[in-house]
Amino acid sequence: MTDSDKAQIITACFEGTRALDDEVERAVREAIQGLDDGSLRVASPPSEVGAEWSVHAWVKQAILLYFRVTQNELMDDGVCTYLDKIPPKRSYEGVRVVPPGVARYGSFLEPGVILMPGYVNIGARVGAGSMVDTWATVGSCAQIGAGVHLSGGVGIGGVLEPPSAQPVIIEDGAFIGSRCVVVEGVRVGQEAVLGANVVLTASTPIIDVRGSEERVLKGYVPPRAVVVPGLRPKTFPAGTYHLPCALIIGERSASTDKKTSLNEALRDFSVAI
Repeated sequence: MTDSDKAQIITACFEGTRALDDEVERAVREAIQGLDDGSLRVASPPSEVGAEWSVHAWVKQAILLYFRVTQNELMDDGVCTYLDKIPPKRSYEGVRVVPPGVARYGSFLEPGVILMPGYVNIGARVGAGSMVDTWATVGSCAQIGAGVHLSGGVGIGGVLEPPSAQPVIIEDGAFIGSRCVVVEGVRVGQEAVLGANVVLTASTPIIDVRGSEERVLKGYVPPRAVVVPGLRPKTFPAGTYHLPCALIIGERSASTDKKTSLNEALRDFSVAI
């Protein structure tokens, strides 16, 4: 069955114009297997700089239908026992997984990934050479690029519904500091640095304060930006209160390699990690 065939069958069932029959179940299971072996992905990176990512809604629909065609069952991996509809991932070609790190079936970790005792959910993809540090979580369908570092306790949110919605995207070479939270389809550009405790939602003001006037972004951190948590005053009938925001205070140097540039960014701008 081709991907085009699977897309048509799955979309028809998801939209209610076709019953969930044996052929639909086969298409769904083949799609999830494709996610697990890396031949399919929820979203594809742009082919040129500055373009948008392409979201494959039918693949997300397959994940949602997969929950309907599977049943809860006891699973034993020899160390732990689980009760769920989806088993832990079994194929880890070229990947290091430190107990009790877990990736769910239907996720894909490229060679060179290190998964410490954290979690990677179905539909997510983690790029080559990336680190998912201790107690970091990668939510459903999140796209983590190559050479990314997710520090301890980082929370990358899952975006399953609506199927057309962009997942959280962390592009190549980004560094996400301890206890950061990135959710609701936020995109972090290549080689960006988020200092510890930055929280980014779709509505969080991301304020570029490098110039003489502020520039406010939402849902997107530019490449190589150095970002720290901040507070912004807002007046309500009861008074003025300070609400969370994120501040772009600098940029990683393009003239140095990634490691040196990162160290310089953290030192020059006193970014906690």
